[in-house]
Amino acid sequence: MGGDVSALQFSTRRRKRRVFRFMRPSRNLEVLSAQRSMMKQLPFKPEAVLFDMDGLIFDTEALYRDAVIMAAKENGFEIPVSVYLETVGLPSTSTRALLGMHLGGEFPIEDLWKQASDRFQRMVATELRLKPGVIEILDWLEEIQLPWAIVTSSDHDTVLSHLLAANLKDRFVHIVARGDYAAAKPHPEPYLKATSRLGVNPSRCVALEDSHNGVLSASRAGLMTIMVPDLVQPTPDLENLCAYVAPDLHDVLAVLIDRLRTLGDLDS
Repeated sequence: MGGDVSALQFSTRRRKRRVFRFMRPSRNLEVLSAQRSMMKQLPFKPEAVLFDMDGLIFDTEALYRDAVIMAAKENGFEIPVSVYLETVGLPSTSTRALLGMHLGGEFPIEDLWKQASDRFQRMVATELRLKPGVIEILDWLEEIQLPWAIVTSSDHDTVLSHLLAANLKDRFVHIVARGDYAAAKPHPEPYLKATSRLGVNPSRCVALEDSHNGVLSASRAGLMTIMVPDLVQPTPDLENLCAYVAPDLHDVLAVLIDRLRTLGDLDS
């Protein structure tokens, strides 16, 4: 579901650079306990941070969900939310196949997808939002000169459209999107492709993901995976694949700063 939303403007113009090295870790006991648990799974400074896009950088997963479910309802069919949630993090071809299985082999899934895509474009023109903490974590990565990239199941046109709308195009030099790999998430290839392009060891990179399929992809590629759940909460098995599960990117930033300070890679 890609399209042109470049007319939408976000207030993300570069402000005076924030100084992060003096940020104190949270005093919340639950967060501190999670940070200590993470210490064992993040044993060294990461060589790069890789971002999923939908549901992690942009609050688009709910828009996709609503567009598909409403398009089906207009055609007299019901797609339960539980069925749709199985598609989160999958490429559009896999999503269409899964929904087609639910609706039946005779259902014109391509017509439904076209209607849902058109609805999504109308919604995204007014409702596309950045997830909290995106700008802050990008500023910090730039300050400590740590490379980052997008690794997404969306196509390049959609990625570019969203980044232009958010005034973030110049901040993401490295993008791995649909068309850059043969096997999509939950296969590890998208993340292996990204780490290869960056010239970094997968086991020394952090992946930020919001979905089950994304976590599976990143963990299978050997990355230290932090999940920031969006529409779907992690199961116990999925939590075991994660170095940390965070409520939002602000928390991810605080944990990474605290961890790097502990490792001696940041000034106190």
